[in-house]
Amino acid sequence: MSESQPEIRHFAKNWQQQLAEAFNNIEDLCRYLHLSPDDLPVSVAAAENFPLRVPLSFAACMEKGNPHDPLLRQVLPIKEELFAYPGFSHDPVGDLASATQTGVLHKYHGRVLFINTGSCAINCRYCFRRNFPYADLQLSKQKEDAAIKTIQNDTSISEVILSGGDPLLLSESRLARLIKQLDGIKHLKRIRIHSRLPIVLPARITDDFINTLTQSPKQIIIVMHCNHANEINDRVIAACNSLRNSAITLFNQSVLLKGVNDNAEVLCELSEQLFSHGIIPYYLHLLDKATGTGHFEISEAEALALMRQVQAALPGYLVPKLVKEQAGATSKQTIL
Repeated sequence: MSESQPEIRHFAKNWQQQLAEAFNNIEDLCRYLHLSPDDLPVSVAAAENFPLRVPLSFAACMEKGNPHDPLLRQVLPIKEELFAYPGFSHDPVGDLASATQTGVLHKYHGRVLFINTGSCAINCRYCFRRNFPYADLQLSKQKEDAAIKTIQNDTSISEVILSGGDPLLLSESRLARLIKQLDGIKHLKRIRIHSRLPIVLPARITDDFINTLTQSPKQIIIVMHCNHANEINDRVIAACNSLRNSAITLFNQSVLLKGVNDNAEVLCELSEQLFSHGIIPYYLHLLDKATGTGHFEISEAEALALMRQVQAALPGYLVPKLVKEQAGATSKQTIL
């Protein structure tokens, strides 16, 4: 797919400029995709509840003129988000019960999760934290210092997970300062970064960012989030190659979503594409039942049937673990 001159100019800009130019209204996104909002089940009310935000680098991977594009379905606010589905809530995985005063989630033994920011480069409509009270829990400078002390005082913690929102929206200087603070904790073995940016805004993977990671004595893991092989383009491949060539371990986690990847052939192609670029297909999550996401749900029985097809088609190392998160559980629950 060739790019237009405006797209070429856009992708020549730095990641902050590209982020600032992300689509934030339905009409502009539809115009870019040669679609009419009148032909789609769009909802302005849904967009008011949870704003639309889509970087051009992600929208450019969509098929223009296709109202059923699987990438478009992930980001387009639609009327079904306003329906009430039984069993769906604002806190589907029990994050609030696990949150401490310092903005740290301590749900599982040996690892803690930092809510570094409430912002994302893209607003995925299935987001399990779309109703999360980020203003109360994200790490301010004061809370960040308190969180570091919490980890220093707990030698059972061997891994810190930077999450959000998306931690790669932190400035280069703040991210470097945070990693340097974590580097000084002797009993900490690994720093894990969960981010969608290598997929949706690959320009974020800068030389400065990679230098920050490679200077750390800790093992660095990046868990990215890709749901469909169409999300992987040349810019994404280049960003992932830069990380992999710098000895950064790359994993992927996906969410099983109706109308996006609820197809064995699609899941197999995703695993093949990920692994061909040095990314390990690690988790395939059942949907977390957050209010506004019920139209994406695939039942556990349907998921298992899909996974049997995937297992029959792929070698074991390409088959992600099918899991669900359950409030109060000591780990993610593998579905067998």
